[in-house]
Amino acid sequence: MTASLHDRIRAAAPALRGRLLADQPLADLTWFRVGGPAEVLFTPADEEDLARLLAALEPDVPVTVIGLGSNLIVRDGGVPGVVIRLGGKAFGSIAVDGDTLQVGTAVPDMRLAKAAAEAGLDGLAFYRGIPGSIGGALRMNAGAHGGETTDVLVEAHGIDRTGTLRRFSHAAMGFSYRHSGAPEDVIFTRALFRGKPGDRAAIEAEMERVTAAREAAQPIRERTGGSTFANPEGGKAWQLIDAAGCRGLTRGGAQVSPMHCNFLINTGGATAADIEGLGEEVRRRVRETSGVTLRWEIRRIGVPATET
Repeated sequence: MTASLHDRIRAAAPALRGRLLADQPLADLTWFRVGGPAEVLFTPADEEDLARLLAALEPDVPVTVIGLGSNLIVRDGGVPGVVIRLGGKAFGSIAVDGDTLQVGTAVPDMRLAKAAAEAGLDGLAFYRGIPGSIGGALRMNAGAHGGETTDVLVEAHGIDRTGTLRRFSHAAMGFSYRHSGAPEDVIFTRALFRGKPGDRAAIEAEMERVTAAREAAQPIRERTGGSTFANPEGGKAWQLIDAAGCRGLTRGGAQVSPMHCNFLINTGGATAADIEGLGEEVRRRVRETSGVTLRWEIRRIGVPATET
Protein backbone atom coordinates (compact mmCIF):
# COMPACT_ATOMS: atom_id res chain seq x y z
CA MET A 1 0.00 0.00 0.00
CA THR A 2 1.36 3.42 -0.96
CA ALA A 3 2.04 5.72 1.99
CA SER A 4 -0.11 8.83 2.20
CA LEU A 5 1.39 12.23 1.41
CA HIS A 6 1.11 13.13 5.10
CA ASP A 7 3.12 10.08 6.13
CA ARG A 8 5.73 10.64 3.39
CA ILE A 9 6.27 14.21 4.59
CA ARG A 10 6.59 13.06 8.19
CA ALA A 11 9.19 10.51 7.15
CA ALA A 12 11.16 13.00 5.02
CA ALA A 13 11.03 15.84 7.55
CA PRO A 14 10.64 14.40 11.06
CA ALA A 15 11.90 17.63 12.67
CA LEU A 16 8.93 19.74 11.53
CA ARG A 17 7.54 21.77 14.44
CA GLY A 18 4.39 23.18 12.83
CA ARG A 19 0.97 21.54 12.49
CA LEU A 20 0.75 18.96 9.70
CA LEU A 21 -2.81 17.70 9.17
CA ALA A 22 -4.17 15.23 6.61
CA ASP A 23 -7.50 15.64 4.77
CA GLN A 24 -8.19 18.93 6.52
CA PRO A 25 -11.41 20.89 5.75
CA LEU A 26 -10.78 24.35 4.26
CA ALA A 27 -14.30 25.79 3.86
CA ASP A 28 -14.28 27.41 7.31
CA LEU A 29 -10.99 29.14 6.47
CA THR A 30 -12.58 31.07 3.59
CA TRP A 31 -15.06 33.95 3.61
CA PHE A 32 -17.32 32.15 1.13
CA ARG A 33 -17.48 29.11 3.46
CA VAL A 34 -17.35 26.65 0.56
CA GLY A 35 -14.98 24.04 -0.85
CA GLY A 36 -13.38 20.70 -0.16
CA PRO A 37 -10.43 19.64 2.01
CA ALA A 38 -6.68 20.00 1.68
CA GLU A 39 -4.88 16.72 1.09
CA VAL A 40 -2.38 18.05 3.66
CA LEU A 41 -2.54 21.37 5.54
CA PHE A 42 0.68 22.72 7.06
CA THR A 43 0.99 25.65 9.44
CA PRO A 44 4.72 26.27 9.92
CA ALA A 45 6.20 27.40 13.23
CA ASP A 46 8.51 29.95 11.58
CA GLU A 47 10.59 30.62 8.45
CA GLU A 48 13.04 27.84 9.25
CA ASP A 49 10.20 25.34 9.66
CA LEU A 50 8.67 26.40 6.34
CA ALA A 51 12.03 26.09 4.59
CA ARG A 52 12.49 22.60 6.04
CA LEU A 53 9.11 21.46 4.71
CA LEU A 54 9.70 22.88 1.22
CA ALA A 55 13.19 21.41 0.96
CA ALA A 56 11.91 17.95 1.96
CA LEU A 57 8.89 17.87 -0.37
CA GLU A 58 8.92 15.66 -3.44
CA PRO A 59 9.32 17.95 -6.49
CA ASP A 60 6.00 16.91 -8.08
CA VAL A 61 3.86 17.64 -5.00
CA PRO A 62 1.73 20.76 -5.59
CA VAL A 63 2.06 23.57 -3.04
CA THR A 64 -0.73 26.11 -2.49
CA VAL A 65 -0.64 29.05 -0.08
CA ILE A 66 -3.73 30.56 1.50
CA GLY A 67 -4.08 33.58 3.77
CA LEU A 68 -7.23 34.90 5.41
CA GLY A 69 -9.37 33.32 2.69
CA SER A 70 -11.04 36.64 1.89
CA ASN A 71 -10.28 36.56 -1.83
CA LEU A 72 -10.49 32.83 -2.44
CA ILE A 73 -12.69 30.10 -3.88
CA VAL A 74 -11.72 26.57 -2.86
CA ARG A 75 -13.28 24.21 -5.37
CA ASP A 76 -15.55 21.44 -4.10
CA GLY A 77 -13.16 18.58 -4.82
CA GLY A 78 -10.53 20.02 -2.50
CA VAL A 79 -6.87 20.87 -3.01
CA PRO A 80 -4.33 18.17 -3.90
CA GLY A 81 -0.85 18.34 -2.42
CA VAL A 82 0.16 20.61 0.45
CA VAL A 83 -1.77 23.73 1.44
CA ILE A 84 0.31 26.13 3.54
CA ARG A 85 -1.25 28.68 5.86
CA LEU A 86 0.98 31.07 7.75
CA GLY A 87 0.01 32.26 11.21
CA GLY A 88 1.17 32.77 14.76
CA LYS A 89 3.74 35.17 16.16
CA ALA A 90 6.42 34.29 13.60
CA PHE A 91 4.32 35.55 10.69
CA GLY A 92 1.87 37.81 12.52
CA SER A 93 4.04 40.52 14.09
CA ILE A 94 4.64 44.19 13.28
CA ALA A 95 7.78 46.08 14.32
CA VAL A 96 7.98 49.87 13.83
CA ASP A 97 11.38 51.52 13.39
CA GLY A 98 11.30 55.21 12.52
CA ASP A 99 9.29 55.55 9.31
CA THR A 100 9.41 51.83 8.47
CA LEU A 101 7.34 48.83 9.52
CA GLN A 102 8.61 45.23 9.38
CA VAL A 103 5.49 43.11 8.91
CA GLY A 104 4.80 39.38 8.84
CA THR A 105 2.74 38.24 5.88
CA ALA A 106 -0.02 36.72 8.04
CA VAL A 107 -0.82 40.21 9.37
CA PRO A 108 -4.25 41.42 8.17
CA ASP A 109 -4.02 44.48 5.93
CA MET A 110 -6.34 46.35 8.28
CA ARG A 111 -3.97 45.76 11.22
CA LEU A 112 -1.06 47.22 9.25
CA ALA A 113 -3.14 50.35 8.61
CA LYS A 114 -3.91 50.64 12.32
CA ALA A 115 -0.27 50.13 13.37
CA ALA A 116 0.90 52.77 10.91
CA ALA A 117 -1.70 55.24 12.19
CA GLU A 118 -0.70 54.62 15.81
CA ALA A 119 2.92 55.33 14.83
CA GLY A 120 1.89 58.55 13.07
CA LEU A 121 2.90 57.20 9.66
CA ASP A 122 0.87 58.32 6.67
CA GLY A 123 0.41 56.57 3.31
CA LEU A 124 -0.86 53.19 4.52
CA ALA A 125 -4.43 54.09 5.50
CA PHE A 126 -5.73 52.56 2.27
CA TYR A 127 -5.03 49.11 3.73
CA ARG A 128 -8.00 49.72 6.04
CA GLY A 129 -10.24 49.00 3.04
CA ILE A 130 -8.63 45.69 2.03
CA PRO A 131 -9.92 42.53 3.77
CA GLY A 132 -6.89 40.31 3.11
CA SER A 133 -3.45 39.71 4.58
CA ILE A 134 -0.03 41.12 3.68
CA GLY A 135 1.02 37.97 1.81
CA GLY A 136 -1.87 38.36 -0.59
CA ALA A 137 -1.23 42.11 -0.88
CA LEU A 138 2.32 41.40 -2.03
CA ARG A 139 1.24 38.76 -4.52
CA MET A 140 -1.44 40.90 -6.19
CA ASN A 141 -0.25 44.48 -5.50
CA ALA A 142 -3.41 45.01 -3.50
CA GLY A 143 -4.84 48.48 -3.41
CA ALA A 144 -7.92 50.54 -2.59
CA HIS A 145 -9.03 54.15 -2.22
CA GLY A 146 -6.19 55.60 -4.25
CA GLY A 147 -3.30 53.61 -2.75
CA GLU A 148 -1.45 50.45 -3.81
CA THR A 149 1.12 48.16 -2.24
CA THR A 150 3.73 49.31 -4.74
CA ASP A 151 3.47 52.84 -3.26
CA VAL A 152 4.74 51.83 0.18
CA LEU A 153 6.77 48.61 -0.14
CA VAL A 154 10.55 48.74 0.37
CA GLU A 155 11.36 45.02 0.11
CA ALA A 156 9.88 41.58 0.67
CA HIS A 157 11.31 38.28 1.88
CA GLY A 158 10.12 34.80 1.02
CA ILE A 159 11.08 31.16 0.61
CA ASP A 160 11.11 29.39 -2.74
CA ARG A 161 10.18 25.81 -3.60
CA THR A 162 13.69 24.55 -2.83
CA GLY A 163 13.55 25.97 0.71
CA THR A 164 15.87 28.88 -0.09
CA LEU A 165 15.29 32.24 1.61
CA ARG A 166 14.96 35.03 -0.99
CA ARG A 167 14.95 38.83 -0.76
CA PHE A 168 13.11 40.97 -3.30
CA SER A 169 13.73 44.68 -3.72
CA HIS A 170 10.80 46.85 -4.77
CA ALA A 171 12.02 46.70 -8.38
CA ALA A 172 12.35 42.90 -8.25
CA MET A 173 8.68 42.57 -7.26
CA GLY A 174 7.69 43.64 -10.80
CA PHE A 175 4.45 45.28 -9.70
CA SER A 176 1.68 46.17 -12.14
CA TYR A 177 -2.07 46.61 -11.67
CA ARG A 178 -3.24 43.86 -9.27
CA HIS A 179 -0.18 41.77 -10.11
CA SER A 180 3.32 40.98 -8.95
CA GLY A 181 6.02 39.59 -11.22
CA ALA A 182 7.77 37.76 -8.36
CA PRO A 183 8.28 34.02 -9.01
CA GLU A 184 5.09 32.02 -8.43
CA ASP A 185 6.84 29.44 -6.25
CA VAL A 186 7.91 32.01 -3.63
CA ILE A 187 5.98 32.06 -0.35
CA PHE A 188 6.30 35.55 1.12
CA THR A 189 7.06 35.56 4.83
CA ARG A 190 7.71 39.22 5.74
CA ALA A 191 7.93 42.65 4.19
CA LEU A 192 9.29 46.12 4.93
CA PHE A 193 7.02 49.12 4.35
CA ARG A 194 7.75 52.83 4.56
CA GLY A 195 5.31 55.54 5.55
CA LYS A 196 5.60 59.31 5.79
CA PRO A 197 5.44 61.18 9.10
CA GLY A 198 1.93 62.53 9.52
CA ASP A 199 -0.69 63.62 12.00
CA ARG A 200 -2.21 60.64 13.79
CA ALA A 201 -5.65 62.22 14.12
CA ALA A 202 -5.74 63.05 10.39
CA ILE A 203 -4.63 59.53 9.46
CA GLU A 204 -7.26 57.96 11.70
CA ALA A 205 -9.89 60.24 10.18
CA GLU A 206 -8.86 59.02 6.72
CA MET A 207 -9.20 55.41 7.92
CA GLU A 208 -12.70 56.18 9.20
CA ARG A 209 -13.56 57.63 5.80
CA VAL A 210 -12.29 54.46 4.09
CA THR A 211 -14.29 52.29 6.50
CA ALA A 212 -17.49 54.28 5.98
CA ALA A 213 -17.10 54.22 2.20
CA ARG A 214 -16.57 50.47 2.24
CA GLU A 215 -19.55 49.79 4.50
CA ALA A 216 -21.80 51.99 2.39
CA ALA A 217 -20.86 50.45 -0.94
CA GLN A 218 -19.90 46.81 -0.32
CA PRO A 219 -21.80 43.78 1.06
CA ILE A 220 -19.26 43.21 3.83
CA ARG A 221 -21.78 41.53 6.16
CA GLU A 222 -22.38 38.75 3.62
CA ARG A 223 -20.44 35.59 2.81
CA THR A 224 -18.48 37.16 0.00
CA GLY A 225 -14.97 37.12 -1.43
CA GLY A 226 -14.22 40.75 -2.05
CA SER A 227 -13.91 42.29 -5.48
CA THR A 228 -14.47 39.51 -8.04
CA PHE A 229 -12.97 40.92 -11.23
CA ALA A 230 -10.13 43.35 -11.87
CA ASN A 231 -11.10 46.64 -13.45
CA PRO A 232 -10.29 46.63 -17.17
CA GLU A 233 -8.05 49.40 -18.45
CA GLY A 234 -10.00 52.65 -18.56
CA GLY A 235 -13.17 51.17 -17.07
CA LYS A 236 -14.95 49.79 -14.02
CA ALA A 237 -15.85 46.10 -13.78
CA TRP A 238 -19.05 46.80 -11.84
CA GLN A 239 -20.35 49.15 -14.52
CA LEU A 240 -19.83 46.53 -17.24
CA ILE A 241 -21.51 43.87 -15.08
CA ASP A 242 -24.45 46.17 -14.36
CA ALA A 243 -24.82 47.10 -18.03
CA ALA A 244 -24.87 43.39 -18.90
CA GLY A 245 -27.93 42.93 -16.66
CA CYS A 246 -26.16 40.81 -14.06
CA ARG A 247 -27.03 42.70 -10.86
CA GLY A 248 -28.83 40.21 -8.58
CA LEU A 249 -28.25 37.28 -10.97
CA THR A 250 -28.28 33.88 -9.21
CA ARG A 251 -27.00 30.34 -9.69
CA GLY A 252 -27.85 27.82 -6.99
CA GLY A 253 -27.06 29.49 -3.68
CA ALA A 254 -24.77 32.08 -5.29
CA GLN A 255 -25.80 35.61 -6.21
CA VAL A 256 -24.32 38.71 -7.82
CA SER A 257 -24.65 41.27 -5.04
CA PRO A 258 -27.53 43.71 -5.63
CA MET A 259 -25.54 46.22 -3.55
CA HIS A 260 -22.27 46.06 -5.52
CA CYS A 261 -22.33 43.86 -8.60
CA ASN A 262 -18.58 43.17 -8.65
CA PHE A 263 -19.16 41.07 -5.53
CA LEU A 264 -20.49 37.50 -5.47
CA ILE A 265 -22.37 36.22 -2.42
CA ASN A 266 -23.05 32.84 -0.87
CA THR A 267 -26.68 33.38 0.16
CA GLY A 268 -26.60 30.09 2.07
CA GLY A 269 -26.03 26.60 0.74
CA ALA A 270 -23.98 27.61 -2.29
CA THR A 271 -21.26 25.31 -3.58
CA ALA A 272 -17.95 26.50 -4.95
CA ALA A 273 -19.22 25.38 -8.36
CA ASP A 274 -22.26 27.67 -7.96
CA ILE A 275 -20.06 30.67 -7.18
CA GLU A 276 -17.44 30.05 -9.85
CA GLY A 277 -20.08 29.14 -12.42
CA LEU A 278 -21.96 32.37 -11.69
CA GLY A 279 -18.74 34.30 -12.14
CA GLU A 280 -18.13 32.67 -15.51
CA GLU A 281 -21.71 33.47 -16.59
CA VAL A 282 -21.08 37.12 -15.66
CA ARG A 283 -17.89 37.10 -17.73
CA ARG A 284 -19.79 35.59 -20.68
CA ARG A 285 -22.54 38.21 -20.55
CA VAL A 286 -20.09 41.09 -20.19
CA ARG A 287 -18.07 39.79 -23.14
CA GLU A 288 -21.26 39.57 -25.24
CA THR A 289 -22.48 43.06 -24.37
CA SER A 290 -19.23 45.03 -24.24
CA GLY A 291 -16.53 42.93 -25.91
CA VAL A 292 -14.49 43.09 -22.68
CA THR A 293 -13.17 39.88 -21.11
CA LEU A 294 -13.10 40.40 -17.36
CA ARG A 295 -10.12 38.97 -15.47
CA TRP A 296 -10.76 37.13 -12.20
CA GLU A 297 -9.35 38.94 -9.18
CA ILE A 298 -10.52 36.20 -6.80
CA ARG A 299 -8.14 33.22 -6.66
CA ARG A 300 -9.67 29.85 -7.47
CA ILE A 301 -7.79 26.78 -6.24
CA GLY A 302 -8.28 23.02 -6.16
CA VAL A 303 -10.32 20.71 -8.35
CA PRO A 304 -14.07 20.40 -9.05
CA ALA A 305 -15.97 17.66 -7.21
CA THR A 306 -16.19 15.58 -10.40
CA GLU A 307 -12.40 15.27 -10.52
CA THR A 308 -11.98 13.68 -7.11
